[in-house]
Amino acid sequence: MPGLVSVKTPPDAPPLRISVSETQTPTQPQRSDPGIPKTPSPHPKRLPSPSASASASASRSKPSPDRRSKKPQPDSPNQILSEASLDNPDLGPFLLKLARDTIASGEGPIKALDYAVRASKSFERCAVDGEPSLDLAMSLHVLAAIYCSLGRFEEAVPVLERAIQVPDVSRGSDHALAAFSGHMQLGDTYSMLGQVDRSISCYEEGLKIQIEALGDTDPRVGETCRYLAEAHVQAMQFDRAEELCKKTLEIHHVHSEPASLEEAADRRLMALVCEAKGDYEAALEHLVLASMAMIANGQDNEVASIDVSIGNIYMSLCRFDEAIFSYQKALTVFKSSKGDSHPSVASVFVRLADLYHRTGKLRESKSYCENALRIFAKPVPGTTAEEIAGGLTEISAIYESVDEPEEALKLLQKAMKLLEDKPGQQSTIAGIEARMGVMFYMVGRYEEARNSFESAIAKLRASGERKSAFFGVVLNQMGLACVQLFKIDEAAELFEEARGILEQECGSCHQDTIGVYSNLAATYDAMGRVEDAIQILEYVLKLREEKLGIANPDFEDEKRRLAELLKEAGKTRDRKAKSLENLIDPNSKKTKKEVTKRWPGLGFRI
Repeated sequence: MPGLVSVKTPPDAPPLRISVSETQTPTQPQRSDPGIPKTPSPHPKRLPSPSASASASASRSKPSPDRRSKKPQPDSPNQILSEASLDNPDLGPFLLKLARDTIASGEGPIKALDYAVRASKSFERCAVDGEPSLDLAMSLHVLAAIYCSLGRFEEAVPVLERAIQVPDVSRGSDHALAAFSGHMQLGDTYSMLGQVDRSISCYEEGLKIQIEALGDTDPRVGETCRYLAEAHVQAMQFDRAEELCKKTLEIHHVHSEPASLEEAADRRLMALVCEAKGDYEAALEHLVLASMAMIANGQDNEVASIDVSIGNIYMSLCRFDEAIFSYQKALTVFKSSKGDSHPSVASVFVRLADLYHRTGKLRESKSYCENALRIFAKPVPGTTAEEIAGGLTEISAIYESVDEPEEALKLLQKAMKLLEDKPGQQSTIAGIEARMGVMFYMVGRYEEARNSFESAIAKLRASGERKSAFFGVVLNQMGLACVQLFKIDEAAELFEEARGILEQECGSCHQDTIGVYSNLAATYDAMGRVEDAIQILEYVLKLREEKLGIANPDFEDEKRRLAELLKEAGKTRDRKAKSLENLIDPNSKKTKKEVTKRWPGLGFRI
């Protein structure tokens, strides 16, 4: 994360003017303040012995003859120090330094957490009313970072929400930097919790503060723009990502040398955005420029990674010979620099397997899949679970396309198992579960398909992706599974929600949206809501006749279904189909007839 606030103790800080008894353990004060959360220890702890004040209270409530004349015992000096010393302005910096030193020494985050909690409490107490304390904000940032290192992200959120309220950006750059860092750290924490919308909102607010403090052409603003663009790419918000990438390129063009590493990184991200938007020629141009910059800087492995991306673009453009050349070029570099068993080598094998599958060379495709699986089965040290899971997911797609759904399911289950305990992977796991749902549906295991879709939808809702087109598609798929289980009312609710999302995200003329229309009409028909079904089918036919053309093979099926419903309702439809000549492009993409399935009698479509 760019722009973190330093947590070093200022060199001119006054010396600490308190003494700490050796008998007192800093991590477990004998009398903790009620406002300080208690930190669990990984080791079993003894029950704390009653404090002296509690003992005195007990002795007062139950006096004995031989102690009746004695005075109550005062609190021990250590307990007084633990409570009263928090008001000492020198204690906060001292405890904060202890927290940092404890982490650096490897003693463990539990002890550091206690120091950071007490430091924040001390800064809170010593803060002057009405005066924002940057020391308090700094200590809260450190405390939240320790919570995150322990995997306790939910506890880090309120700490950071408090931290971003402390600085006053009108007081200068120091306060602005603290506010910026707080928003970015909070965005990272939301990201680890899978709450993408909140994460991006925090990043956007941080960028706004940084621009106000530094100006919109500062190099640090460029780094933040690229960081935010990556977040938008992960959320599939490509228009905003492209806008930020362009701004980043403009800033680095002013402040960096031509063909710099910064420019290469910007162009690689821009290429990814262009590829996602279908602008393959522009993506190829950015990748070539990025490759030239990496060559100029002697980054051979990065050049090989770019060659893989270039191969992907060539494959999307059906320039298969050039794609093979790019992949083989990258493969040679990876094998020589990283070894034959590195996951980078396996990733190129997967791309080659996909290419040969697309060109009908199934034997070569399967061979490359098997080579990649052997590498993933025995990963070299340093290989991340995310790398292996990504590779398994890509290979499963190839097995799915060659009609081996059971093998694809096994690979998806392995991938999900690798990611299930990893923070920040909720959206990825949801995508895998959705794929598994499709596989279960294809092999007729409809209950398992519904459960997989339901789990995926719950994760997507929690992560803030409830408005994405992908979410709408998953809702439609779950609806189809419910139909197969004769849960028609539930299916209708899912199709209705999917319709609203896809209309907004894709438009009413998109094939996915029309598919949901057709499924919803069939559901209404099955529920006896004939008028609603007629209304939807008339709308679909009108769209096809006036905007999409009637060449699609589903047109006749929808027309027949509408005629049957009208006959049942005692109505007729008197419309002439418009000429096909000016409605469709003869060179348009092929229809999806080969992947269209109908539910007998009602016309449900996947």
